[in-house]
Amino acid sequence: QQQQQQQPQPSLARRNHLSAPSQPTGPSSPQAQNQFAASKHHQQQLNPNLSQTQVPASAATRFHNSQTSSSSTPNHENVQHATRPSSAATTPGSSSRPPATIEFAYHNYDAMTSLLHNISNNFPELVRVYTIGKSVQGRQLWVALVTKDPHNDDQLLKPNVKYVANMHGNEVVGRELLLQLLVYLVNSYPMNQYIKYLLENTRIHLMPSMNPDGFEMSSEGDCQHGDGRGNANGFDLNRNFPDFFAANNFEPAKEQPETRAVRLWIDQIPFVLSANLHGGALVASYPFDNQQGSLLSVLTARRSSSQYSPTPDDDVFKHLAQVYSFSHETMYRGEPCPWDSKGFPNGTTNGAQWYLLEGGMQDYNYYWTGCMEVTLELSCCKHPPRRELPQFWEQNKKALVAYLGEVHRGVRGLVLDPSGMAITNGKLKIKGRDFSFRLSKRGEFWRILLPGKYVLQITADGYEPAEEPFVVNSGQVTFLEVHMRPTSGNSLNANAAEGLVR
Repeated sequence: QQQQQQQPQPSLARRNHLSAPSQPTGPSSPQAQNQFAASKHHQQQLNPNLSQTQVPASAATRFHNSQTSSSSTPNHENVQHATRPSSAATTPGSSSRPPATIEFAYHNYDAMTSLLHNISNNFPELVRVYTIGKSVQGRQLWVALVTKDPHNDDQLLKPNVKYVANMHGNEVVGRELLLQLLVYLVNSYPMNQYIKYLLENTRIHLMPSMNPDGFEMSSEGDCQHGDGRGNANGFDLNRNFPDFFAANNFEPAKEQPETRAVRLWIDQIPFVLSANLHGGALVASYPFDNQQGSLLSVLTARRSSSQYSPTPDDDVFKHLAQVYSFSHETMYRGEPCPWDSKGFPNGTTNGAQWYLLEGGMQDYNYYWTGCMEVTLELSCCKHPPRRELPQFWEQNKKALVAYLGEVHRGVRGLVLDPSGMAITNGKLKIKGRDFSFRLSKRGEFWRILLPGKYVLQITADGYEPAEEPFVVNSGQVTFLEVHMRPTSGNSLNANAAEGLVR
């Protein structure tokens, strides 16, 4: 009898297949087009004060209606043709408000801070600026949350996605791209249907600089080396995270304030998708960055010892990397930088196959939180002349927007008890994929998956294990509302279940 209780039991699940915006397409070449297949799925930001939430039984129906009320579906190709409004253009909420403006220039900490807050103050219905902590030298680690109604944390099943740039202080192109992206999103919202869709259905967190101290030490024109890679204590922040393959690599006393701030941030908010913007190459790199049994030392990494190190979600990570690469104007060509003979087929690579590293942020995101993150190397020169910034923006604009849309792919839903209360302590896995992912404090979950047949496995204290088969179709999102059955020892929930049966 005890063994039977541990076997996965069928649960009551409501399924909906939601139509998504039209599939994005890449460059006109057949090779590029074959790399794309975009769908849509949805989440919300974690409310740290909420332990359990009553979710209406009609949640799936209400959510479905909210997503299918429009007769037309936006297409991210519109980003190619959308231009910034003229000075006479207006934005929602004001008939006379001018558009946000930004120069193509390097914004130091003070200029970046001023720009972020000015946009937040002028577009409060779309942008909220917050800080996740401070750097070694006391600079705030600013984040701009870009979404419709950013001050409302009570938006069910609205997914969180993040971009983090300038982790290495002397790799600066990503920092400026995120500031440009912020301005582009708020100015495009009234006129571009795909941008409107993204902001109304996604919570987009932009961190222009994870290492503001390092940026202040870097110098324009330093392409390969130069000061500012590490933080003010000289630590490489992309070697400072706990590592799945090196259990003893993490020393709390050596954890840097910037690293700790990011760890706590991604622990609090259930991010689904992420990208880390770097420089020094032109490639989209995906996990793992390390490998099983590696004797790698942070100081003695050798490219000759590297080999492919796939995650259980290798198909999804390849797809995500290719979405960015083939949406970029040149990355998909895989051409090497002038001082490097190594190119990358399709402009993508597995991180460990390129070179091994311990303590990287993208591996940490995936294993410890379930968030899928890739590393985007966006410029051969780490700190190029500012005159090249307009070119970098044009090369990356479409790719930055296309990648955000990938958060709306696969499956998402709610895990509830028989009375409709959110189950928050469960662990979820896709059968055949070893790594688990988490529930939010509202019982929500999300997983990016390519089209196919899958089985969701759920375990939670006080409830019988459950398995839910489902299908992800191309161009659609699968919604599951799962009601778990309490174990016989869970009297409160068992009584609730009995009441529902009666």
